[in-house]
Amino acid sequence: MTPELPPTDLQSGHDLAAQGLSLSYDGRAVIADLDLTVPDGEVTVIVGANACGKSTLLRGVARLLRPSAGIITLDGKETSSYPAKEFARIIGILPQSPIAPEGITVADLVGRGRYPHQGLFRQWSSADDSAVAEAMQATSTSDLAGRRVEDLSGGQRQRVWIAMALAQDPDILLLDEPTTFLDVTHQIELLDLLTELNRSRRSTIVMVLHDLNLAARYADHLVVMSAGEVVANGTPEDILTADLVRRAFGLESRIIPDPVCGSPMVIPIGRFHRPTLPSD
Repeated sequence: MTPELPPTDLQSGHDLAAQGLSLSYDGRAVIADLDLTVPDGEVTVIVGANACGKSTLLRGVARLLRPSAGIITLDGKETSSYPAKEFARIIGILPQSPIAPEGITVADLVGRGRYPHQGLFRQWSSADDSAVAEAMQATSTSDLAGRRVEDLSGGQRQRVWIAMALAQDPDILLLDEPTTFLDVTHQIELLDLLTELNRSRRSTIVMVLHDLNLAARYADHLVVMSAGEVVANGTPEDILTADLVRRAFGLESRIIPDPVCGSPMVIPIGRFHRPTLPSD
């Protein structure tokens, strides 16, 4: 995967926010009375312990889960008021473990990302071909174009799904654990690619990550969740402390500067290793 994307015009900004948001599954509250504003044109990373509501929040923003209370607004309008294609041209999502139709090829799946741009008077065009080709080149999936998605490895499939999301070309891209199934090299290449997308097109990126150190390195804005609530949000440098890690994850740690880029780096403390670093 290469972090380079072709230059393009800067996309217009959008205001995305949740107010008093509650989300439930089968009557069981997962998120209650949550307020959050997504910074426009930045990379926002959501972190937290398992079952804290990260993925649920992303599903609510993407209209995959209807709020039981509160609202989610896009440019001042409730997201539920947007026609499906208009909404999909603005907000795209890569959920956890998406399922491809049986027998579909990589090229056809990536091409489905162009669906929001089709209409009665706008059929498939050379611009769509270019968008698909560029997305596949950026994710190093061009050589997989004719293969069936079901025949690919987990890492290859993940890159194909990311290519489809890029082909959709939304202004706001939501990704739920996009580094799943990727080895460490492809994880870094993907996060570099998303950073390039953000910087070259001013696309707003919102993603859930499990790796705290990758989150701190790549996030402009970090959202830390615990038990369905946002317990802290801001720049990683401002909010990531040993106390916050303890409260959100139940983990003892030390925070030191990342030797590569200076962002906060979380060093876990286990039961069998005596800390030698001073506490922050």
